[in-house]
Amino acid sequence: MEIIKWIADNVFGTPSILLGFIVFIGLLLQKKKTNQIISGTFKAIIGFLIIGAGAGVIVDSLTVFEPMWKEVFNLKSESLGKFIGQEGFNAKYGSAVTLAMTIGFLINVFLARLTKFKYIYLTGHMMFWTTTVFAGIVIHTVGDVSFWKLVIFLSIIMGLYWTLQPALTQPFMRKITGNDNIALGHTSASVALMGALSGKVLGNKENDSEKIKLPKGLEFLRDSNVITALTMGTLFLVGAIIVSLKGTPGAEELIKKAGSQNFIIYSIVQSFTFAAGIAVVLMGVRMFIGEIVPAFNGIATKLVPGAKPALDCPIVFPYAPNAVILGFLGAFIGALIWLVIIGSTVGYVFVPTMIVLFFHAATAGVFGNATGGVRGALLGGFMTATVVAWGQYIMVKFLISSTIPDTAMWAADSDMFILGPIIKILAQLFF
Repeated sequence: MEIIKWIADNVFGTPSILLGFIVFIGLLLQKKKTNQIISGTFKAIIGFLIIGAGAGVIVDSLTVFEPMWKEVFNLKSESLGKFIGQEGFNAKYGSAVTLAMTIGFLINVFLARLTKFKYIYLTGHMMFWTTTVFAGIVIHTVGDVSFWKLVIFLSIIMGLYWTLQPALTQPFMRKITGNDNIALGHTSASVALMGALSGKVLGNKENDSEKIKLPKGLEFLRDSNVITALTMGTLFLVGAIIVSLKGTPGAEELIKKAGSQNFIIYSIVQSFTFAAGIAVVLMGVRMFIGEIVPAFNGIATKLVPGAKPALDCPIVFPYAPNAVILGFLGAFIGALIWLVIIGSTVGYVFVPTMIVLFFHAATAGVFGNATGGVRGALLGGFMTATVVAWGQYIMVKFLISSTIPDTAMWAADSDMFILGPIIKILAQLFF
């Protein structure tokens, strides 16, 4: 009994170790060399731990951004309330999330083997974040739950989602790629479908975005780190200038945070710190996904001959690079509009996380262009901003406020926002 308790506490109860163990088994089953098994296992563990470090950096920056824009809109300053937070949530529920992600993947493989939906979802970082956010919704909805109940619930949900999502977008993927070799496996699927459908109805397919010659000076827009720093830098700068000129007690309290440093300079540094935090998280994600995906893929290809890989959204970018820029442009305009409208109406400060808006809007832009040309690409981007802005407000305020609202402000995205209320209802029925 003591041995079982030790394993439960130190393996299943330690997410980074559990993840490393899963990678170890996956590589072992593929008969990899000893040095590959050791390297892959260690990188997976280190990558997972890096995510927590980056998350802390991001949250620190958000504690400046949110009150700053509340002051800009003359909103009553209020904190997010008491919540667990990503670091604490990982410590308590990370093992259940990791195990659910693994079993959910096996369910995806099993369904691909037995049904006509021959898609294997291989976008590992989105597998992790989606499972994490859905777990946050469950815990917020029904309170603390048993380890295995949470694992079973999430495994079934994720297995079904990872199987069906690529199937829904595949008709448009065939149109974009001109073949049926790869599928989209990403949480931008909902806005991609919206972009394609709106382009079909409101766009002009003949006005293909790829006929446009974009200047080389705009190529930097394809670097998500630069976009994040540029956008958040602009928002921090504008907010800091307005706050500096207000002279209200709230504004003075905010300015004190900068200490001896000029508040505007302090705010700009915070924007770059936010971008750095995102970069750190992505580095950690790349490290552990770089090891777990090959382990998963090796197992899947042996069990499901002829399966199509469902891959990350950048796979569609080369097919319409101009649509990528147009999609992001539509989202950027939409994000600024919704930042003002949501702040002025419901009193919520929308955090327009560019890492989400760029990848999702770019994908929606490519899908929108496939059916509606330039107009379809722009519409796809604007719809992305709409879903992300209002989805973030609903998620943070009503679906996840006691667990990981901090994570939802920068890591949750389109499909999670669309499916969030459904997960809440299912959790109420299941638990």
